[in-house]
Amino acid sequence: MANTKTAKKRIKVIAANTMRNKAYRSSLRTAIKKADVALEGGTEDTTQAVRSAMKKIDQAVTKGILHKNTAARKKSKLAKRLNQAG
Repeated sequence: MANTKTAKKRIKVIAANTMRNKAYRSSLRTAIKKADVALEGGTEDTTQAVRSAMKKIDQAVTKGILHKNTAARKKSKLAKRLNQAG
């Protein structure tokens, strides 16, 4: 358990940041899953779903949720699947 006032505050701040990061990561995963479903189904809004997923990935990098190389890999994978779909 934390002894100093600063350490107690840090615990609260870290908890708040962790919750924010979890929420953002969850919405990122949801966007990627929606893009995957659109690519599998071949619906008309496939391009829009992939574009919004890529935007979420880029935002995650700026917020420090994802590493830039991880983001590049995910975006590349989505783009490749989009191009194969047609």
